[in-house]
Amino acid sequence: MLARHDLLWLSEGGWREAVWTVPDEAAPALLRWREAGWPVVVRRADADLAPGQVSVGIPLPPRAEDGRKLRVGGRVGLDGVCRHAPPLPLAQLTGMPQHWQGALAALSQQAQAQGLAIRVYGSAALQAITGQAYLRAGSDIDLLLQPGGVAELDAALALLRTHAQALPLDGEIVFPGGRAVAWKELAAARDGALASRVLVKEMTRVALVRIDELLASLEEQACLN
Repeated sequence: MLARHDLLWLSEGGWREAVWTVPDEAAPALLRWREAGWPVVVRRADADLAPGQVSVGIPLPPRAEDGRKLRVGGRVGLDGVCRHAPPLPLAQLTGMPQHWQGALAALSQQAQAQGLAIRVYGSAALQAITGQAYLRAGSDIDLLLQPGGVAELDAALALLRTHAQALPLDGEIVFPGGRAVAWKELAAARDGALASRVLVKEMTRVALVRIDELLASLEEQACLN
């Protein structure tokens, strides 16, 4: 099952049949993307998405002249996807600024030691995948974690809090069913009452969900596994 931030490589037929919403100034960049064979990124489903289609995006790098980011949105039939993968593993994140590298290596090593699978999406991942200049001063590192239980969730939050002192860490924790919560919002909520609610992003909607409901889904998943 596809999830937000997944990477999709399109076949030639997929590129031909994809429906894109492209600003005129972004059209050349879309063609270069296709020619380079880079993946598109799964995004939240459009409200009028047809069966058998997936909503995708191509977040282009900031323009050199003004730093503005152009986003290309589209949709493609699943039969036009020749390969798909989850977001980039943290251990494969290359080409990062020198002042991040030591701290990123430490985060990756500690996550592996704790059995936490951390993936990367957003500007840092796209820079590593394409070699284009996405990162600017003030850029974040968007991380994605999918814990297998409440204990693993709390270990992940503790690890992120520790390394956020040296790195601009952002990103999401993904609960069963693909429900994603910003890890900083979740960490703040975990410090308060369990009855508090957090903003949850799913493939088809955004909603406020109780923390205890999310934790219960983790416990249920842990029991099933």
